[in-house]
Amino acid sequence: MENLNLIDTFSEFKEFKNIERETLMRILEDVFKGLMLKKYGSDENFNIIVNIDRGDLEIWRNRLIVEDGSVEDENTQISYSEAIKVEPDFEIGEELTEEIKFSDFNRRDILTIRQGLALKIQDYERLNIYTKYKERVGEIIVCEVYQVWKREIMVLDEEGMELSLPKTEQIPGDFYRKGDTIKAIVLRVEMKNGVPQITLSRTSPIFLERLLEQEVPEIYDGLITIKDTVRDPGERAKVSVESYDDRIDPVGACVGMKGSRIHGIVRELRGESIDVINYTPNIDLYISRALSPAKITNVVLDKEKQRAEVYMPTDQVSLAIGKQGANIKLASKLTKYEIDVFSDTDMDYEDVDLREFADEIEAWIIDELKAIGCDTAKDVLSLTQKELVERTDLEEETIAEVLKVLKAEFEE
Repeated sequence: MENLNLIDTFSEFKEFKNIERETLMRILEDVFKGLMLKKYGSDENFNIIVNIDRGDLEIWRNRLIVEDGSVEDENTQISYSEAIKVEPDFEIGEELTEEIKFSDFNRRDILTIRQGLALKIQDYERLNIYTKYKERVGEIIVCEVYQVWKREIMVLDEEGMELSLPKTEQIPGDFYRKGDTIKAIVLRVEMKNGVPQITLSRTSPIFLERLLEQEVPEIYDGLITIKDTVRDPGERAKVSVESYDDRIDPVGACVGMKGSRIHGIVRELRGESIDVINYTPNIDLYISRALSPAKITNVVLDKEKQRAEVYMPTDQVSLAIGKQGANIKLASKLTKYEIDVFSDTDMDYEDVDLREFADEIEAWIIDELKAIGCDTAKDVLSLTQKELVERTDLEEETIAEVLKVLKAEFEE
């Protein structure tokens, strides 16, 4: 285009925006098509040629040559008398192609071009940011605090992009000032009214998993798998891990010698206590491990209702429950079972069928007791000696001996 080198004319967009030369030229082409549409009512009969090597752009308009007085649309048609002024050899029905000169654009056209270019570049950058961070969801990034507000913190990434860390995604105890460095994961990326919204998180279980990947090479290499992670941010977390290589102790590898690997993560999470446990498909054992550091005596499962009754020594109950119930709550989330803990003194021992006592109680006595509906030891013990005498044909001494045998079973 005469007297117009677009890269030079709009150089400030190239300098301040991180856009490749080819992309900028493509944007310019779209902007000029928009101008043609606005100025002439259509852009279909225009050829816009971008020369990336020279950094310039040409616009050619094609018009059909018609008889004088037959022009209906000056944008798509030209009269024969006007056409032969350009080239005497033209004939009616042929197509005339002529270049649009820069001098054909007025000040308003130039302003429209500049505004259109600015908007196109802005849209391009926003889409670039959205696409870039959409692919980084779940990744750890390091940012610098730019503004601190009551409900959120605005941070800047290495390219100066603005990201948000809401108060709800901050660990209790997090305190930052402008200029501080923040480590967090990309939680979600949304486009609202054409503007990308990138939200970070330090409370997500995924944040802890990514920190473990950074600190434990065996996890990064796939030798150890993180099965599940649950957190009470700033207080406690539980991570179940598994290794398919019997030579690797997954818990030991994650904790490190003298806690060397886990300590750095604990500091990053503001002192959050991290329990690393071995995963197992054995639910009883998995629940026992999940309630660590409490020592478990017995686990009674109701798989249909996804409930578990866990029994332990009295001095272990508070450990199993944890501060403000955090330990048992996290254990329930980890195992997907609703857990109730009980002291050993509350344990409901299993009942025993009366026929199991055949070596101590004669068969006819057992039959007599079964005849009144007492099929198990607990059925008999639920009645008094007087009631048993009245309801059966057994002697009082016989009943006393039976009760003595049954009580001894449970006392053991």
